[in-house]
Amino acid sequence: MKDKKQRRGTDRRNQRKNDRPKDRRNEPIDAVESEENNFVFGHHASVEALQAGRGNKLFLQEDAHGNKIDQLKALAKEQAVPVKWVPKQKLDTLSDGGVHQGVVMGITPYEYLTLDELLTKSSSEEAPFLLILDSLEDPHNFGSILRTADASGVSGVIIPKHRSVGITPVVTKASTGAVEYVPIARVTNLAQSIKQLKDAGYWIFGTDMEGTDYRQWKVSGPIALIIGNEGKGMSAGLKKEVDEMLTIPMTGHVQSLNAGVAAGLLMYEVFRKRSDQ
Repeated sequence: MKDKKQRRGTDRRNQRKNDRPKDRRNEPIDAVESEENNFVFGHHASVEALQAGRGNKLFLQEDAHGNKIDQLKALAKEQAVPVKWVPKQKLDTLSDGGVHQGVVMGITPYEYLTLDELLTKSSSEEAPFLLILDSLEDPHNFGSILRTADASGVSGVIIPKHRSVGITPVVTKASTGAVEYVPIARVTNLAQSIKQLKDAGYWIFGTDMEGTDYRQWKVSGPIALIIGNEGKGMSAGLKKEVDEMLTIPMTGHVQSLNAGVAAGLLMYEVFRKRSDQ
């Protein structure tokens, strides 16, 4: 009997241990993101989600009012999306403490493209321009890059599935809704994807401290630009696949630019040169 009681006690302790919330600090970034993708927050992001048909429930702060709120209510009505008025504390929780402006939108999960789908989508363009983000980690950088990509006419963005930020509420907010307009492909292996791009006729460019001055960059034809990780830059494996390295000359004391700033400068260089042709 004593052994049975001891076993039952051990079983109960193990069950309680299993019922505890998981420590998620060491989980891959993708595992954490997958549960966060159900919400976006802020006015612009919510409007774009509604217009894209991804909204499924609109949460508004109970004392919110004004033209922007009226616009959201009208859009929600058009899309048959239910509206719920809630206290600010509820919105703080749903947005994980983000600047929600009294608006949080429950959405359907973001649907990434495959690389084949992205290539098919961009094949109608005479000279498509793709952006490859090599293990970018900062959601604000990613959102800023998507915003600039939409403004400068980038054909699409490619990101890796692992060890990289995906489409989270913070990314959506930082992009001010551009995430709904810029096609994004998520791939398992960037190096293999780059080889596929080469087979499709793309020239691959990277960024480094040493290389061709970006102002001499020849941007004709299908091109793809790799933007490296914020701290480590481009991975060594991808550097081997690059056709030409580009550099941004600097005269100051810092060694490199923020990834979002560098990406924005290079995207607009392509826009400028192609607009002059």
